[in-house]
Amino acid sequence: MDSELPDEAAGRAPGRGRLERRRVLVIGAGTRHTDGPDAPIGNGRAIATLAAREGAMVACADRDESAALATAELIVANGGSAEVLVSDVSRPEDCAAVVAGAEARLGALDGLVLNVGIGEGRRLEGTSVEDWDKTFAVNVRAHFLVCQAAMPNLVDPASVVFISSIAGITPGSSLPAYDTSKAALGGLCRNVAHEGARRGIRANVVAPGLMDTPIGRAASAGRPSRNRTPVPLQRQGTAWEIAYATVFLLSNEASYITGQTLVVDGGLTALL
Repeated sequence: MDSELPDEAAGRAPGRGRLERRRVLVIGAGTRHTDGPDAPIGNGRAIATLAAREGAMVACADRDESAALATAELIVANGGSAEVLVSDVSRPEDCAAVVAGAEARLGALDGLVLNVGIGEGRRLEGTSVEDWDKTFAVNVRAHFLVCQAAMPNLVDPASVVFISSIAGITPGSSLPAYDTSKAALGGLCRNVAHEGARRGIRANVVAPGLMDTPIGRAASAGRPSRNRTPVPLQRQGTAWEIAYATVFLLSNEASYITGQTLVVDGGLTALL
């Protein structure tokens, strides 16, 4: 499949200096380990790698130290600059600590990417209070706490990007806690954008559709019909396509865009 994709979608395109000398924290920068020989890259690793390729110094944060290290090693092997931070943002104290750690390693941040999310329970009747609360703790509360910790010291201007999902726009996952939490990110994003606007700080959401990532393949294994979804562009997306959307929003190319949701789904939500 990669040979048929544009270089950007396959992760082969060279950097263009779009984030030169920026300092970017990517939370959720690892990729879930899979044993398949052709395992695709995940969104977080692609975002961190592309940000570094475009000239940024990147702090790779993940609760899985080995996953964060693998991302950082990939970045360094390709001539980039990376630091590793271990953090479990389901714990409130880790949310402030990961920001402080990134600032200590890199200096004041120009960019912040929040790429963490889980899905607990199934359908309304199969979702417990514990499922709901655990999902919201990771998918919304963590984002709020990280932004709360980061905002005072963000460079003027800076950019915040939330990685959400089209599940926050249209139902279909059968995970009501997940869908609702992803929808809530839009409200949080608009508040961050509103508070940051006078300082030139922007905040936006990227909403991926059906993606060929390790998590996407795991979802398809549990729900084979996922692979038969009639995406108008007739394929699933790649993590690199999410990374390019994210880097665009981090860069000066998006200097007049804030409070928005950029849907990257091959036309799935708009055309069907």
